[in-house]
Amino acid sequence: MRSPIRNLSTQDLPAQPFFQTPDQRAALARQRFFEEQQHPAGLVSEAVIRSWSRSRAQGHTAHKMPALDPVNRSALSATLARNRRLLAAAHGDLQQLEATLAGTASRLMLTDAAGVIVHVSRGSGDPQQKVLDAATRVGVNLAEGVLGTTAPGIVVHTGMACTVQGCEHFYDLFGGVRCAAAPIRDMHGRLVGVLDVSTEARGFGFDAAAVVGVYATSIENRLLQAQSDEHLVLHFQAAPSLLGTPMEGLAGVDSHGQVVWLNATGHSLLGRPARQAIGSVDEFFGADLGQLLSLCGASEAQRLQLPSGLGIWVRATLGLRDGINMQHAVAWSAAPEPAAAPEAAPLVEPEPPAPPEATSLAATQQRLVEETLQANGGNVARTARQLGVSRGLVYRHLKK
Repeated sequence: MRSPIRNLSTQDLPAQPFFQTPDQRAALARQRFFEEQQHPAGLVSEAVIRSWSRSRAQGHTAHKMPALDPVNRSALSATLARNRRLLAAAHGDLQQLEATLAGTASRLMLTDAAGVIVHVSRGSGDPQQKVLDAATRVGVNLAEGVLGTTAPGIVVHTGMACTVQGCEHFYDLFGGVRCAAAPIRDMHGRLVGVLDVSTEARGFGFDAAAVVGVYATSIENRLLQAQSDEHLVLHFQAAPSLLGTPMEGLAGVDSHGQVVWLNATGHSLLGRPARQAIGSVDEFFGADLGQLLSLCGASEAQRLQLPSGLGIWVRATLGLRDGINMQHAVAWSAAPEPAAAPEAAPLVEPEPPAPPEATSLAATQQRLVEETLQANGGNVARTARQLGVSRGLVYRHLKK
């Protein structure tokens, strides 16, 4: 009986029917998009394809030289001034990430919300990284309107983390560059910066997207806390060991007991969709403002059960606009008095004072300044040292 399987001719198949590497797929996508005017779905990410379309619509031409000049001096000065708080919040993480990347020939950049570079790590001096040397200078604008498709440009436009490899960039000039970028948002959910790691003429050799994502989250968390100088900040996670890391949830609570912001981890732990309208602290945490204020200054994280039934570990910090960290004040004022020497007659042990009713964060802050002063026996200098502020500031609080 004749076999139903017949021989298939391969003469009509293309010379390279399969494109296995990302570079091969990107090259084919580029050919189809730029030369054949096709939509290269499945070969590169839709984020890159949409960026190519936007860049072409803005009049970019792939084979030409893009503008790599920094913005003028006055514009740069204004940009740096506007982003002073972002740079301050990012300072420690940028230094740490630069040290981490020191042996990788990778370049670290931080841009503002418009894509203008406000910080960049030093170049490696590698002659193979001339394009990065030219493009990664403070004041250069990496937005799509200037440089077409780049990872920072896509993040500025979409607010979503992305990676752009080699010829996925719009301009031919960046064909040897690889970059991974992630967004940084403020307490209002607005994009305020983009963190990017780039390299040229070589692969990363590590998961650049994961690294840049962790550090962008850490910078964002620091910025959220820096912006919350009049909020009660809650640090929470399902495991206490994750507190103090980029994986902790954060929430800002105002003087009316309203949760006014959450970071991305906080949204996930509380089961709240991103950008959802903010609500009362009771609704979110199953505790009122007074209960949460009592957590300030505790030596260890405290366990709290959410309305969903999930148990979390919580720490709380409270700051003042003038720089006082109220955690120190609470810790001092909450410290037990030294035990008195035993006497012949038994003494009735006084009941521990009930936590004071907190009608507002401002009233609580004022009370804690006064209690810290009292705990120091009225010594203003010692109180100022305890709070890390000037004596004049303590006097001003007392006048209130």
